[in-house]
Amino acid sequence: MITKRSRNEMRLIRHRRLRRKISGTPERPRLAVFRSLNHIYAQMIDDTVGHTLVSASTLDKELRDKLASTKDTEAAKAVGELIAKRALEKGIKEAVFDRGGHKFHGRVKALAEAARNAGLKI
Repeated sequence: MITKRSRNEMRLIRHRRLRRKISGTPERPRLAVFRSLNHIYAQMIDDTVGHTLVSASTLDKELRDKLASTKDTEAAKAVGELIAKRALEKGIKEAVFDRGGHKFHGRVKALAEAARNAGLKI
C-alpha cells in the first residue's frame, strides 16, 4: 500500500537535507526561521555549542501591541527587523539563512529581506 507523507513530514525531510549543508558559527550564526499557522519565529544559533544567541517572534512584547495580525508578511517583516536590530546590538553582522524546509517566498522571504534591509548580511 502506498502511503503519502504529510506536508510537515516532507518539510522536515527538506530541513534535514538543508541542515547537512549549513551550520552556524559564533562569527556567522545560523538564522533559523520557523513558521506556524499563526506566528513566525526567528533565532540566531551558534551550532558549535548549540546556543541561541538572539531570538525574536511575533509573540514578543515589543511587537504584540504594534501588529494588527501575526499571520501576514507585515508581521514577518517586523520580526526580521527586530532580530537584525538585536543581532547588531550583540555585534553579529553576518548570518547563514536557514529557511527551515519552507520555500523561500511569502513570510519567510519577507523576514529575510527585512533583516537584510536592517543591516544584517545574509
